[in-house]
Amino acid sequence: MSVAEKTQKKSGGLGETVSVIVQALILALIIRTFLFQPFSIPSGSMRPTLLEGDYLFVTKWAYGYSRHSLPFSPPVFSGRIWDAEPERGDVVVFKLPQDTSFDYIKRVIGLPGDRIQMRDGALFINDEPVAREKVGEINNPDITEVNRPVEVWRETLPNGVSYDTLDLTKNGIGDDTREFRVPEGHYFMMGDNRDNSTDSRFTVGFVPHENLVGRANIIFFSIAGGHSPLEIWQWPAELRVDRLFGWVE
Repeated sequence: MSVAEKTQKKSGGLGETVSVIVQALILALIIRTFLFQPFSIPSGSMRPTLLEGDYLFVTKWAYGYSRHSLPFSPPVFSGRIWDAEPERGDVVVFKLPQDTSFDYIKRVIGLPGDRIQMRDGALFINDEPVAREKVGEINNPDITEVNRPVEVWRETLPNGVSYDTLDLTKNGIGDDTREFRVPEGHYFMMGDNRDNSTDSRFTVGFVPHENLVGRANIIFFSIAGGHSPLEIWQWPAELRVDRLFGWVE
């Protein structure tokens, strides 16, 4: 084989490798933009439903697509394509209205036109109390973040969606609020960890429909202790096996 043939073969091999890498990146971008986006839980605001160290897939097509479906939210268009409304009780990833560089994850509590209020720790929607019952206590710091038993209350929304909430503090700052009237095209979001959640009761405010990124569906990995999934040596002690491939409810 001549030197020219060897050089041509080497160049061809390099070109094929670059082509494969580019195609893989394009495919990953398409999947992330239109199908599924991985998301890690950065705080305890959705405890006990979601824990820090949970890694989940967000369904991108659930509510259609906005500019926030794209990486870095480029202002290429406004509104949503193939628009769909979230259901009350959905766990949703959205862009913070005040700074869209931040992703938040909360539960949809109020729909457009609703009146939402907390009274003595109980949730009211349009002046009607949401069904709520104490189902027990959790005494596990990995779930509650505190070294004491914490009351667990199960809420059932008017559409039948049920989920557990934590009551860390009696008469907490978010247990009694004014009445919030949800504007058209917006949603009222709350964390399940009611006494430790920055949500629509406070600085988050109402979330525009355009800011919705997708619906949380499945936990594909979970590790405790603030460890990275790449720290494989921590898996035997810290991997939450019971949470792997669990549905988000």
